[in-house]
Amino acid sequence: MSAIRQVVPLAQQWPGIDPFLFSVHHRDTYPAADGNTMRPDASLAGRNLGQDFSGRDGWSMYHGATIPGFPQHPHRGFETVTIALEGFIDHSDSLGATARFGDGDTQWLTAGSGLSHSEMFPLLDPDNPNPLELFQIWLNLAPEDKGADPHFDMFWAEDTPIVVRGEEGSRARFRVIAGEIDGVRALTPPPRSWAARPENHVAIWIVTLDPGASTELPAFDESAVRTLYNYGGALTVDGQELGYDAAVLEPAAVTVTAGTDGASFLILQGRPIGAPVVQQGPFVANTREEIIDAIQDYRAGRFGAWPLDDDGPVLPHGEGRIARYPDGDVRRPTAK
Repeated sequence: MSAIRQVVPLAQQWPGIDPFLFSVHHRDTYPAADGNTMRPDASLAGRNLGQDFSGRDGWSMYHGATIPGFPQHPHRGFETVTIALEGFIDHSDSLGATARFGDGDTQWLTAGSGLSHSEMFPLLDPDNPNPLELFQIWLNLAPEDKGADPHFDMFWAEDTPIVVRGEEGSRARFRVIAGEIDGVRALTPPPRSWAARPENHVAIWIVTLDPGASTELPAFDESAVRTLYNYGGALTVDGQELGYDAAVLEPAAVTVTAGTDGASFLILQGRPIGAPVVQQGPFVANTREEIIDAIQDYRAGRFGAWPLDDDGPVLPHGEGRIARYPDGDVRRPTAK
C-alpha cells in the first residue's frame, strides 16, 4: 500500500487541507537597493504597479509602488504564519505592533476578530542582490476562536528549534515551527490557535535534505492529515518521485530521499477543524452572513482602523531585526 494518498501539482498558491486554508511561497531575486531608499535599483517601467505579480527579471513588486510588498489590508477569522527564510519583512498593524524580521524568523499573527497589517520587503543592501524567500501559511481558527482578540508574536530564528539528523554531507534538517519531532517541541503558539491544543496534532516543519540524503518522517495520529509540499529539487517518497508537487500522506512512517541536487519541502499537519469554511478575500468565516458582517464592520471602522499616514511603512534603513509589541514591549533576537 502506498504511503501517498494523493499528489497534486503546485501552482502559485498552494492548496491547504483543513485546518490549513492555503500557503504561498515567495522567492524573489531582488536587485541591489537604490542607495538607502530600500527600493530596487532598477526601472519599474512596464510593471503593473499595485498589481505586479509578473515575476519579471525574477521578482515582483506585488502591491507595492516603490518598495515591494503588501501595503495595509484587513484580516478576520484565521491566522497567518509568516516564515522568512531569507531577506527581510517590515510589519506594521492596527494594534500598534511593528517589526523587522528575516533570515529564519517567524511571525505568528492571530487575526481573530479583525485587524489590518502591512508586509513590506525593504531592500537593505545597495551593493549586492537582495534575495527574498518566505512562506505565508493561512491557518484557520475554530468557530469559538474566530472572535478572539488579535494576537501578535515573533519567533526569532535563534529560538526556533532545528533538528539535524545524519552525518555531514547526508543530513536532514527540520526547522520546527509548530509541533514536535524527535522529542523536540516548537515554541508555544498563540493561545487561541488551533495549534495551541496538543490533541490537534498541528505540525509545521521546513525540511531540507542534502543531495542523496534519506530520512524517515515519523508516523502520526490518524485523526490528523499531513501534506508534504516539495518545492526544491526532486524528492522520492516511498519509491514515488515528486517534482513541484504536494503529496497527502498516510499516517504511517515513510522514508523520503533527495535527488542529486538535494531537496526542500514543507510539512503541514493537523486534525481538521471540521467546520464550514466561507472565505471572501481576507475574511474567513463559517457562514455567508458572517462574511457580510465582516465587510460591514471593516467599512464602518469597527476593526482594523489604520493608525499610520503611510499604507506601506518601513522601518529606518539602519534598523536591525526588532519587534515592538502593542503594549510597547521591544524585543530583539538574542545572539547565541
